[in-house]
Amino acid sequence: MADRTGLQFVSSFAFEAMQKVDVIRLAALSDPELRLLLPCLVRMALCAPADQSQSWAQDKKLILRLLSGVEAVNSIVALLSVDFHALEQDARKEQQLRHKAGGSNGESILVTQLQHGLTLEFEHSDPLRRLRLTLSELLAIMNKVADSNGEFFLKSSELFESPVYLEEVADVLCILQAELPSLLPIVDVAEALLHVRNGDWFLCLLVANVPDSFNEVCRGLIKNGERQDEESVGGRRRTEALRQLCQMNPSQALNIRAMVVEECHLPGLGVALTLDYKPDTADEAVSPLVSYVSGLLLGTNSKVRTWFSMFIRNGQQRKRESSSVLWQMRRQLLLELVAILPRSRSTHVPNDGDTDEGGSGYSGLREEHVVKASALLRLYCALMGIAGLRPTDEEAEQLLQLMTSRPPATPAGVRFVSLSFCKLLAFPTLVSTPEQEQLMVMWLSWMIKEEEYFESAAGVSASFGEMLLLVAMYFHSNQLSSIIELVCSTLGMKIAIKPSSLSKMKTIFTQEIFTEQVVTAHAVRVAVTNNLSANITGFLPIHCIYQLLRSRAFTKHKVSIKDWIYRQLCETTTPIHTQLIPLIDAYINSILTPASKANPEATNQPITEQEILNVFQSSAGGDGSRGGRQRYSITTQLLILYYILSYEENLLASTKQLALMQRKPKSYSAALMDQIPIKYLVTQAQGLQQELGGLHSALLRLLATNFPHLCLVEDWVCEEEVTGTLPLLRRMMLPSNTCRYTQSQLHQAFQKLPSSSPRLMRILEHLTLLSPGDLIPYAEALTASMALLLEPAVPRRILQTLNKLWMGLNTVMPRRLWVMTVNALQPSAKLLRQQTYTQNDLMVDPLIVLRCDQRVYRCPPLMDIVLHMLNGYLLASKAYLQCHLKETADFDRQSQTVSNLGVPGQPDTPEVTREELKNALLSAQDSAAVQILLEVCLPTSEEQQLGATPESLLRSIRGPVPGKLKQGSLGPRARGGVDEAEPEGGLLSDLREVQCLICCLLHQMFIADPNIAKLVHFQGYPQALLPLTVAGIPSIHICLDFIPELLAQPQLEKQIFAIQLLSYLCTQYALPKSLSVARLAISVMGTLLTVLTRAKRFSFFMPTLPCVVAFCQAFPPLYDDVAALLVQVGQVCASDVATKARDIDPLIARLQYLKEKPQEAVVPGGGSSKLSLPQKTAEELGGADPDVQLCYCIEATFMDIISSTLHGL
Repeated sequence: MADRTGLQFVSSFAFEAMQKVDVIRLAALSDPELRLLLPCLVRMALCAPADQSQSWAQDKKLILRLLSGVEAVNSIVALLSVDFHALEQDARKEQQLRHKAGGSNGESILVTQLQHGLTLEFEHSDPLRRLRLTLSELLAIMNKVADSNGEFFLKSSELFESPVYLEEVADVLCILQAELPSLLPIVDVAEALLHVRNGDWFLCLLVANVPDSFNEVCRGLIKNGERQDEESVGGRRRTEALRQLCQMNPSQALNIRAMVVEECHLPGLGVALTLDYKPDTADEAVSPLVSYVSGLLLGTNSKVRTWFSMFIRNGQQRKRESSSVLWQMRRQLLLELVAILPRSRSTHVPNDGDTDEGGSGYSGLREEHVVKASALLRLYCALMGIAGLRPTDEEAEQLLQLMTSRPPATPAGVRFVSLSFCKLLAFPTLVSTPEQEQLMVMWLSWMIKEEEYFESAAGVSASFGEMLLLVAMYFHSNQLSSIIELVCSTLGMKIAIKPSSLSKMKTIFTQEIFTEQVVTAHAVRVAVTNNLSANITGFLPIHCIYQLLRSRAFTKHKVSIKDWIYRQLCETTTPIHTQLIPLIDAYINSILTPASKANPEATNQPITEQEILNVFQSSAGGDGSRGGRQRYSITTQLLILYYILSYEENLLASTKQLALMQRKPKSYSAALMDQIPIKYLVTQAQGLQQELGGLHSALLRLLATNFPHLCLVEDWVCEEEVTGTLPLLRRMMLPSNTCRYTQSQLHQAFQKLPSSSPRLMRILEHLTLLSPGDLIPYAEALTASMALLLEPAVPRRILQTLNKLWMGLNTVMPRRLWVMTVNALQPSAKLLRQQTYTQNDLMVDPLIVLRCDQRVYRCPPLMDIVLHMLNGYLLASKAYLQCHLKETADFDRQSQTVSNLGVPGQPDTPEVTREELKNALLSAQDSAAVQILLEVCLPTSEEQQLGATPESLLRSIRGPVPGKLKQGSLGPRARGGVDEAEPEGGLLSDLREVQCLICCLLHQMFIADPNIAKLVHFQGYPQALLPLTVAGIPSIHICLDFIPELLAQPQLEKQIFAIQLLSYLCTQYALPKSLSVARLAISVMGTLLTVLTRAKRFSFFMPTLPCVVAFCQAFPPLYDDVAALLVQVGQVCASDVATKARDIDPLIARLQYLKEKPQEAVVPGGGSSKLSLPQKTAEELGGADPDVQLCYCIEATFMDIISSTLHGL
């Protein structure tokens, strides 16, 4: 600056000495340097110190010795001798006076009678007057600054401009600020000094004499500074002053720069401080300027980014000035760029086309410069793309030379090439001349040629070759927005790139370098990524293949990609890469959907079954997972499983479109699916959900659709019991050196039953401590010997333990386990020729499960297993038939459409018929299973002899069955047998337990599909089972919805079954709905009385009359309707008997009496009835007329109603 030429500033050495009060360093200062620090040193020597230590006393002596030889000390001592209290009072009065006068320079209390200029007055004045002159001038400037509202002005002050008296004025200024700190805050003084000439010099001296105020002064100046300092004179003066302060105290320069960024003021100062900064240890990688500017533009603070971008834009609008901080920054960056360029590079292209690195024009980038070159490229991208920097011709030329240089084959070199390539795409205007364009094409050709070498030599999986392929594919498919996203992602910044600016690059790529055929042929040859996972970032071959699959380039050019995809799926690990699932989906779509309708055969080939089996060979056999390390990772197996399930689902979904194109891609065989441990893999995936991303949920969705029998709710609950905390703790307690049993030992223990029961129990208990996966090798031995457990004298504990082991195995290998179990539980060869069933057989006919050894029906632990399999196969059969229907229906309909052209409505008929047939078959299967299970609940003849009846369950719950006719109940001998048998067997009989298990399954089936309950009850089942089903199946109350419909059926048997069922439901569920249905049933009985013939009347009322007892017991208001019905039936029967002139008791009179006075029918205390029923032997009743039997039945019903009512009271 011209206004301070020749002035000596305080050096960093002197400031540090003052800051630390280092007397030794102060003594080493020259006289001119020491002169600048005299105000502080004199005050330090004269004022009473707070430090009374001996060391400070010695230092103070040294300071006095230093000052003793300096003449100017006397004048400073004289200044300190003034009465500063009076001076401050006068100054405050002057401030008040100026405030009243509106800031005009009128009368002054501090300075009066000025006869000459300030300079002469200052020269001839005594110390007090010098203080007053300087204070008056300073206060005037400070008041003007306060009134300026931020507008900068330069105050012409003779006192601060005279070079002769600058040092004396500086002494006065420092003394005033030190003695009057409340009147002259140092920040305000510093702000005022910016508005006078030589202000930065005065400011540095002031701060040097008060070194503790450095940060305070700098922060104040920055806070009051402009947002853009290069725009105004005041901003530039403020920047220069702060820059001088930081040169005086360089250790705080970076802190001051941080304040600049924090306040978003004075961006030029931040750059200037960075240019001035000289680190103690130079960083060879990246310079401080590159780091600072990159941090501002690429940081996360958008406010800072906008502020500095505005500095760049505004700086470019002014003409080029060498003093501008922006141009200094650009010059420094250009020097750094040129310094790392290969020495012999130029844009001249040799005529012979020599592209060898050893050529004179193509020396490579040195390895130690690669990281710095990458940082410079990103910085220039940020400057041009974010801050809007327009490069000069020189900058563009040097940038292009750097971008097209050839780095060594290192990971940093790969990164540099990727950045250079993306910068070319982001700023194609850097290539302006034909020579530059030819240079770029040759560099791109070199990239293609050297890509494979770079990848192998650098040892990285993500190379720039994949990026080249990806960009080429995007150009071919005109996905320019995807190219822009790729460029921004690689550069790590959001840049506004116009798609139209890529037209030149598109032409070069699609016509000169990468034609589509070259892209597809090259992509197949690219090596797969080893151990592909989400930890490998960057652009990989999988990205290229995915884009080519989406654009159908492989099928268009008849390039097989199947082998590449299979190899890549086999080279995966956790955490799963996010591109794998979209890749599989795109691959499946390319297999099933042709690239164009004109060429329906243009599809990719699916993965072969043998290749799939190779992946699962270590786990499909069960024990392969225990012996040695698996060849393929769990990630590979899960991805292949996802591929198969998704392929089958998409194949079914696109059947219609494929039928129209006369294409039928091959489906994977059932034999292949049987060899894949689906449930085991899904269970493994459940514990790896964090590493697998969305793969686990996608597999569950596919399972629920295609394999519903693997998604049973009971299985999920059982898995919690098997994989929960308690089993884990038990396995942790298992010693590692415990005895391990082999499959042969387990088999031998089974064969020697029952003598080997203790040994077998030890083996089975040991197996319960193993995890389900470790149990897989024992599955065959456990299932093959199940039939041996049906023999008598096998301990119940063995059966229960086997059931527990089976349920554990069911969590990992259900389908194979079910097939082995069904085959093992077939009847013995003596009764039936054994047949080995397959998975397909059991899905086609689930009822095979129930064709097991009859002894299973009375073995609850094994019956539990059978019911579990039956439930699973019923669901599997539904999915199988639905799949079969979709596979064949559309092709059949297509053929029907072709053969029935012109016949309206004809093509849809077969489809509807097939759907109805499928639903009918499923309903028949379900109902047949229910009927068989209900039949199992009936006691056998041997059990009946022991007193077991279907009513036993009901009696155990709520006592005697109400409403049962004495003739229909067991006789005294039978009842006595039950009473005597219960203490021995109790309620925990095998039959009772099997009935409970069956009722639980039927309850679930009725809830899942209420139509099954309706169908079964329309078919009917033995009346003896009604007490069991009503009491044991909670969901049977839904039968109340369709009993009216069942009563309306024309078959008498169905009407009888409906009334009998209703009688038990009314007793079990005494609800308003039951009451209304009971009223309807009584009404129907009255109606049928008038229309039935004599024979049908007997067959209808004999079994249904006892049911009205339950109606009356559940709903007493129905007594009148029931009594009227009984009297009406009795009248009809008595009239028929009277026409035959037979002698009969006065039945009608007794019935009327019972109806009118039921309370007198039974003598209190349990005595006999007043109207005693004539005693008839069974032989007499059996040989009597049907109407006579019905008459006695009516009277007995009356008595039962009255008796049950009185007992209820």
